[in-house]
Amino acid sequence: MIFEIKVPMEEQVEVKNGKRKAVLRKVFPGYVMVKMIMTDESWYIIRNTRGVTGFVGPGSKPIPLTDEEVRSLGVEDIPVTLDAEVGDNVRVISGPLENFIGVIEEIYPDKQKVKVMVSMFGRDTPVELDYDQIQKI
Repeated sequence: MIFEIKVPMEEQVEVKNGKRKAVLRKVFPGYVMVKMIMTDESWYIIRNTRGVTGFVGPGSKPIPLTDEEVRSLGVEDIPVTLDAEVGDNVRVISGPLENFIGVIEEIYPDKQKVKVMVSMFGRDTPVELDYDQIQKI
């Protein structure tokens, strides 16, 4: 019932005595992310674990995060499915090129990115974008 327990960490550069050093720091100090199927039994186990004082959410029961919330927190990479293919017209829906329109030239499924030819200032410019930055027209 309990699949994964994570303490989200990020690498930060710290300068001590004039030397740069990479250090791992907790993204949300005091919080632990638990991926589980919510049943009375699994919730009882987590709730009665030493050190657990409460849950995020109204009342005493935890509220599951949506895929979008997990993605925006950077806790886990959830693969995004692409409903477009090479040659399709797409609109950029986020980032500095928002609302620009282009044509998909290449798709990189391993990196979850696409190469889009965007028309800027009368010229076609190749731009690499994430799957979630584009929308098929």
